Amino acid sequence: MTPDPPTPGDDARPTGAGVAPGAFTELQARRLGPLRRFLVRHPRVMDAVVVVVFLVLALLSVLTTTGMVLDSGLLADDDRAVGLLLACGVGTSVLAAAALVWRRAAPVVVTAALAVLAVASLLVSGTLGALDLALACGLYAVAASRPPRTAWLTFGGTMLVVAGAGWVWERTDLTNPDITVITPEDPGGVAPVLSTTPWQSHVLSTTGLLVVLLVALSIGTSVRNRRLHVADLVERTNALARDRDQQARLARAAERTRIAREMHDVVAHSITVMVALSDGASAALTRSPDAARTALDELSSTGRGALADMRRVLGVLDGHDAPLEPQPGQDDLGGVVERFRAAGLPVHARGLGTPLPEETTFRLAVHRIVAEALTNALRHAPGTTRVLVDLRRTDRAVEVEVVDEGTSLPVADAGGAGRGLIGMRERAAVYGGTVDAGPTVRGGWRVHVTLPCDAPTHPDDRPTAGTDPGPAPDPEEIPA
Repeated sequence: MTPDPPTPGDDARPTGAGVAPGAFTELQARRLGPLRRFLVRHPRVMDAVVVVVFLVLALLSVLTTTGMVLDSGLLADDDRAVGLLLACGVGTSVLAAAALVWRRAAPVVVTAALAVLAVASLLVSGTLGALDLALACGLYAVAASRPPRTAWLTFGGTMLVVAGAGWVWERTDLTNPDITVITPEDPGGVAPVLSTTPWQSHVLSTTGLLVVLLVALSIGTSVRNRRLHVADLVERTNALARDRDQQARLARAAERTRIAREMHDVVAHSITVMVALSDGASAALTRSPDAARTALDELSSTGRGALADMRRVLGVLDGHDAPLEPQPGQDDLGGVVERFRAAGLPVHARGLGTPLPEETTFRLAVHRIVAEALTNALRHAPGTTRVLVDLRRTDRAVEVEVVDEGTSLPVADAGGAGRGLIGMRERAAVYGGTVDAGPTVRGGWRVHVTLPCDAPTHPDDRPTAGTDPGPAPDPEEIPA
């Protein structure tokens, strides 16, 4: 069932009255002129204009009809009949005007009340006066705000009741028996006032009412269809706006997550190394000043690198065009390993010279995964005797494996927030890869990452025998 269109004026309320800020409204869609915009914003003003215009026309119709009847001599100086005619006309006109005030709130009820007034007017005076105009206004309101089925039922009921009342009046002798009709035979007379029979007059009045109500019904239906179309347009426009806003919120959330991940990578990796370097420099300050100086130099270098990365991330937050992520080269993995070695982590690496795909984001993922795995080893296995980093490439994937021999704890148990493994899994998922992390049989910790990629297309891209193999991992360290 088609929903009722919004009542005119309800869609044009100010923002504070229930319309969402920035929402597209029917008033904007219709592009009305100043006068019509004012009337839509203030529907009660339009209602008052309709009531006043109808009341003026109705009273003029009553006075005109009464004057014509008196001039025709139909009432034969019957003051009582004239008073009844005036009272009926004025009373029904005032009541009809009062009913039209509520045509927006209850159009069907108002139309039914107008039909009752029309029946009363027909049975008392034999004429509708201006009530046909009131019935047209009521039926228009029904057609403009209710489904077609309701409008047509109201139209049919109104025509049936009013036409039936006219037929009853035509069949019942309700006229003054003393009416004197002037005939042409009267030497001083004029032509008869009644040029048609009562039946013909009833047919003509019924046909006229039928035409008027059909026109009102057609206009009201057209207005309702237009309102429904505009309401649908407004709803679709606002739905698109809501979807756009939702997409923007999701994009902002994704960007915040991305920035948080980069902040974690910069802070967690660099600060962990810096803490280890400072502890080592403090311990070696008295017994090995040269080693302490080397550790302090590495600490300074690591701090500068972390500061540069932080500025790069914050530059994105400030709207600058600086890239969010650092762009690592092929040799950056060696620098990562050396930095952790300087921090006291016994790292043994092999395959660091393995050619990686040229895609920068792929190399960044490998860079971050290796750094995160070594950070976890430095943080959670400070007493480990060896950490193995193994990088290898097959025809279908690049594999990264980091295994330590220390006594590892779950990430969250050592004070971490668990973002490291989550970040590794997110980076691997971008390429359809997997992350397998867990303890080894000797109490260490193993991280194995597989990143699918295309097979090398150039001979120089294939791993060669000259690649630093490093020490082979102990099979017992790899969990079954």
